[in-house]
Amino acid sequence: MPAAERLPDGALIAQRDAPVGGQAVLEGVMMRGVSTWAVAVRKALPEQLGEDGLNPEEAALGEIEVQSFPLTSVMKKHRALRWPIVRGVVALGESLVIGFKALGISANAQLPEEEEPISGGLWVGTVFVAILLAVGLFFVVPVGLTSLIKDQLNSSLLFWLVEGVLRTGIFLGYIVLLSRLRDLRRVFEYHGAEHKTISCYEAGLELTPENAQRFSRLHPRCGTSFLLIVMIVAIFVFAPIGLPAWYLLVATRIIGVPLIAGISFEIIKFAGRNRRKRWVRTVMWPGLQLQKLTTREPDLAELAVAIAAMNAVLAVEKPGETDAEDLVGIEVVA
Repeated sequence: MPAAERLPDGALIAQRDAPVGGQAVLEGVMMRGVSTWAVAVRKALPEQLGEDGLNPEEAALGEIEVQSFPLTSVMKKHRALRWPIVRGVVALGESLVIGFKALGISANAQLPEEEEPISGGLWVGTVFVAILLAVGLFFVVPVGLTSLIKDQLNSSLLFWLVEGVLRTGIFLGYIVLLSRLRDLRRVFEYHGAEHKTISCYEAGLELTPENAQRFSRLHPRCGTSFLLIVMIVAIFVFAPIGLPAWYLLVATRIIGVPLIAGISFEIIKFAGRNRRKRWVRTVMWPGLQLQKLTTREPDLAELAVAIAAMNAVLAVEKPGETDAEDLVGIEVVA
């Protein structure tokens, strides 16, 4: 057997880490390597398209369309950006930009031909609003609510614990809510297809839908696991700040986001490289279980789309043969 082992449920999981990652998009998958990223989308048949495009609960039945793009990380130009923690913040920023571009491509692919494509400016605005909402929901709201009972707690330790539990609770509730949205069911299936395809590649097996289907839909470097790590790391980063005025508490939560993201980046990259170690598996277990809410078992047609995106990246580069200098800070999540 290649570099893979079986989980208790019988699914395979790869035992090596490769510098590839990806993201589920609308009826497709984005894959990212070291110097290339690609989007594969299954287009809808003309008769499937209504005035607003494809019904999000309906499977597209057309051909697979693949687009690939060159990628040059800013970290290659500035050595300081490769420092630990700093590289995580930069990599996350680059991943967000690529991810939203991929979403735009996939959304436009499902629109009727006579429909105007979604503009780049709209997607830039979407990114900005999404970041503001995320910071507000997961960092400002918890500290704001906890500040309402600050005098009753009368302890920086209790404040720290209550805020941390509240933040994590809001995040878990948000994930549960997303998992119940019927419109996202197929996106979660493509998320599973992305993970299976990456694991199949990491294990050294031929990239076929049948081979990829044998692997677990869970992956150690998943963005869901990353976000859970962010929630936990935030508890420890904010602990030494104590109980200053409420506006200082809010300011520290906003300013501290890049630091927390950078630390979380290093943790999840370490976990991906050391996934064979028992204690690492134990630490990563909660994140893997959480992925059961944000992934679904894909069918062979969805796996074929994910493989098409991966093959487009592999047609340009060979991630397994890339030197260490090029791999610094490459890709955060799978």
